[in-house]
Amino acid sequence: MAAIDDLKRTAGEAAAGYVRSSSLVGLGSGSTAQFATLRIGELLASKELRDVVAVPTSEATAELARGVGIPLASLEDVSHIDITIDGADEVDPELDLIKGLGGALLREKVVASITALQVIVVDDSKLVQHLGTRVPLPVEVVPFGWKTCAKALSVLGCEPCLRMQDGGRYLTDEGNHILDCRFECIVDATLIEQRINNIPGVVENGLFLGLADVVVVASPTGLRTLRRDASKHSER
Repeated sequence: MAAIDDLKRTAGEAAAGYVRSSSLVGLGSGSTAQFATLRIGELLASKELRDVVAVPTSEATAELARGVGIPLASLEDVSHIDITIDGADEVDPELDLIKGLGGALLREKVVASITALQVIVVDDSKLVQHLGTRVPLPVEVVPFGWKTCAKALSVLGCEPCLRMQDGGRYLTDEGNHILDCRFECIVDATLIEQRINNIPGVVENGLFLGLADVVVVASPTGLRTLRRDASKHSER
């Protein structure tokens, strides 16, 4: 576990290097992204970064950011975000993602949708050839009729399981439930995403397609950076 934490810290701190002064920054909710938040707080404290304001993607991230002195803004107060640093549960060769094991997929996707540069931080265990082979796909649903959603999701070839916590049903920051949907493999992620979103009662799903610009990967042999479009962003 200590070795994995070291890899996560390496990736998160490296991603914090993408942040520039006077930036509006989205702060992700994954365990790896937390290290980026901590590093941004250190850079602000040392004056290496100035005038950074952040939009957190979960209440837990907001609490962490306040604790390290990062000024926060509400999403309602901004029209765009310069850079978001977030984690992922799976990353495929096209840099498409599964996210949401931490429960913040809805806010994370909203923030990602208005972000100019989406930087994902992972350790190399998160790299897969096909989405859905390592982790279940989280689907956020309203509490009313969640069983109906589960039945409709099962038609798509998965086994949905209601997420539980502390002996009760897990609740997201928005007060919704999560169905963790186990696929053998997601062959056509775009089609699956469309079909999931067409189910009444579904709020959001953990497929993040075409949103990641840069993926910082930490492994025992070092760091590497994967880019969706090498011409879009210069090396930093």
